[in-house]
Amino acid sequence: MKDLVAKRYVKALTTGRSKDEITTISNKLNQIASAFSSEKFNAIITSAEVSISKKIELVVSLADNVDNTLKNFISLLGEKRRFELLPFVAKELTTEIAKMNNTYVGVVYTNEELSSDFVSSIEQQFSKKFDVKLSLSQNVGDYDGIKVDIDGLGVEISFSKDRLRAQLIDHILKAV
Repeated sequence: MKDLVAKRYVKALTTGRSKDEITTISNKLNQIASAFSSEKFNAIITSAEVSISKKIELVVSLADNVDNTLKNFISLLGEKRRFELLPFVAKELTTEIAKMNNTYVGVVYTNEELSSDFVSSIEQQFSKKFDVKLSLSQNVGDYDGIKVDIDGLGVEISFSKDRLRAQLIDHILKAV
């Protein structure tokens, strides 16, 4: 639900602005959004004892050289008591900039480290397939197979040993 509301705010922030202006706003919002990982900051923002104007002042002070557009945006969020949307707006704005630049970031999930040549080969193939600039990073964990997740494009491709095994057993049982 918060993502949908954040998309509306992002649309308002991007309408009629250049890429440079949007990128500047995004960078400052990402600085502000990083503060939401702190419990103390969240306690201050959600506190009923702290006035809205002090909260707005605090949030604005988290970024350097905040222009009037961003100050007005933060004031609006404060007045509507929607500060918790700032991280979602920052994420959506970053995604929107990626769409504008046709540049995307993805993650390759595996259970063992892949060579950088193999990862760059995957990058090139997907870049060619989707006609975008793509940068992939690795996440080595307990995923039994390989999964490529490109969030901005909404693409997720996976190959799982367990799923292959289940499909093979199902196919054999149907044949019998």
